[in-house]
Amino acid sequence: MKKELNTSNSIQWGIIGCGDVTEIKSGPAFRKVPNSSLAAVMRRDSNKAKDYAKRHGVPLWFDNAMQLINEPTVNAIYVATPPKYHEEFTIAALEAGKPVYVEKPMAINTAACMRMLSVSKKTQVKLCIAHYRRALPKFLKIKELVSSKAIGQIRTVRMQMLQPNKSSIIADSATNWRINPAISGGGLFYDLAPHQLDLMMFFFGSPSQSYGMSANQAGFYEAEDIVTGIMRLPENILFTGVWCYTVGDGLQEDLCEMIGSEGKISFPIFDHSLCIQIGNKIINETFEPPQHIQQPMIEKVVNYFMNDGSNPCSATDAIESMQVMENFLYKPLQKNI
Repeated sequence: MKKELNTSNSIQWGIIGCGDVTEIKSGPAFRKVPNSSLAAVMRRDSNKAKDYAKRHGVPLWFDNAMQLINEPTVNAIYVATPPKYHEEFTIAALEAGKPVYVEKPMAINTAACMRMLSVSKKTQVKLCIAHYRRALPKFLKIKELVSSKAIGQIRTVRMQMLQPNKSSIIADSATNWRINPAISGGGLFYDLAPHQLDLMMFFFGSPSQSYGMSANQAGFYEAEDIVTGIMRLPENILFTGVWCYTVGDGLQEDLCEMIGSEGKISFPIFDHSLCIQIGNKIINETFEPPQHIQQPMIEKVVNYFMNDGSNPCSATDAIESMQVMENFLYKPLQKNI
């Protein structure tokens, strides 16, 4: 039974997959968080790995993931590859005794997630998932509003994510692997919905029921481009959600609306505003995002890896949103009439 390496003094990170998401959102934060440094990076393209290391002041670079995992100066791993490779590299790092912070979605399906969790338990090596919105002030404020029943007993939650085929909200990459289910798990829905659904569990707890339907309406790619879903959350709160990635230009919408017995909370997931309505009183707030959006979460992960805090998002947490996504994508058998 492999146990994790000593991380009591400092966390020396190695990044597997130093692509676009690590340029600003996450990569620099590993050097700015207390007791944390970035020791090595890896990318299959050696020229790009070397360039990243040079630009970010990283001592070591590799074009082979196992070389990075086995590097003695690295004692924790950040897996930032497309989801298809999360399981392989996470398990390899855990078996090497190195705790892992892995990008969302945790993997391409629930079965892969369960195997990752099983290895973490078997090796007793820590595993944390990058649902980093849990650590941002805006969403912590919403969680406090929900917990304190600021708008009374919440009755229903409505979520709308409507985007055109070419949307600025979707991260850019050299190849659009996000629309290939074999690599991403399930199209653009699997890119954005993990953030949204994880927050619902963060705010309310585990759903007791979830189901939905999906389709490919526009035929731009293989994956589904429209998804609808329903959940029963604790205290019989009913959730409804719609995701469509082929609406016309100018019809974009990113909205989560919580309706309570005494008011309403409205906010986008991928912007920084918040509206609270209690009776006739309306409060609008805007939150300044951190320069590196994952930095608050990475600080919590570093503390957790150093035994100075709890897991900010466990594999069990992430598996819940993965299971809900799979239920929302459910395609029943067609009956012959």
